[in-house]
Amino acid sequence: MWSEVKLAIIREYASAYSRIMEAQRREKIRSLQWLYIDAYAGPGYHLSKRSGELIEGSPLIALNTDPPFCEYHFIDADVERAKQLRSLVDRFGPRNDVFTYGADCNNVLLKEVFPRAKYGEYKRALCLLDPYNIDLTWAVIEAAGMSKSVEVFVNLMIMDINRNALRKDPDKSIESKVAQMTRLWGDESWRDAGYDQIPTLFDQQIPQKVPNDRFAEAFRRRLEKRAGFKFVPKPMAMKTKSNSVIYYLYFASQNKTGMGIVNDIFDKYRHKEV
Repeated sequence: MWSEVKLAIIREYASAYSRIMEAQRREKIRSLQWLYIDAYAGPGYHLSKRSGELIEGSPLIALNTDPPFCEYHFIDADVERAKQLRSLVDRFGPRNDVFTYGADCNNVLLKEVFPRAKYGEYKRALCLLDPYNIDLTWAVIEAAGMSKSVEVFVNLMIMDINRNALRKDPDKSIESKVAQMTRLWGDESWRDAGYDQIPTLFDQQIPQKVPNDRFAEAFRRRLEKRAGFKFVPKPMAMKTKSNSVIYYLYFASQNKTGMGIVNDIFDKYRHKEV
């Protein structure tokens, strides 16, 4: 299933990322530290739709990565889920390198977590932005890009966008979701990216929704041009069994090596999909 593919991608890249950081610390920068950040961490485990069993969620994948990260920051807006995760972490004994937050990640990341990953202090971070819908702000994405120290995986929930904000008839879009879409995109230019204006016989224009892949490419370019990430490969489309795209998983980084690794991982799972 697509959710397990995503977890496999995170597992493979987190391992490669941490090995590269450890090698750089040994060979070049002894003060180098690297953080793992999960903005929508959940309770720490995942129910497999394939087997029906509980499997490691992204927080446990990160905690079991070797070599380990120097710090772990797990955030969930649901206070109970955050408590469950903290309880799960505590079963492994006291950890002063693990921080959990039961709060809105859009505030926590900007005020508390990203400031701990300052480029000039040789701090780096890998951040998973995997929202349950489109409740993520552009300010967070842009802050990661401008920091020069934070790499991100970000989920663009296209199914939620299509159902509620980017409808074929814009007049039928849900107002609250339109506002969320504007927060996620950073401004209202998502409308220009999402609709072509088609001329009619009466010297008027009507909006026509663009295909998913065009909208996805517009967001990819925005990560480069507006958020300031140097390397943003083509995203991975996560699909249902009926081939409908649920969301696009993007990777964005300042590091060409990271892009190469992610491209290889994405291609591997695209091939398995075929």
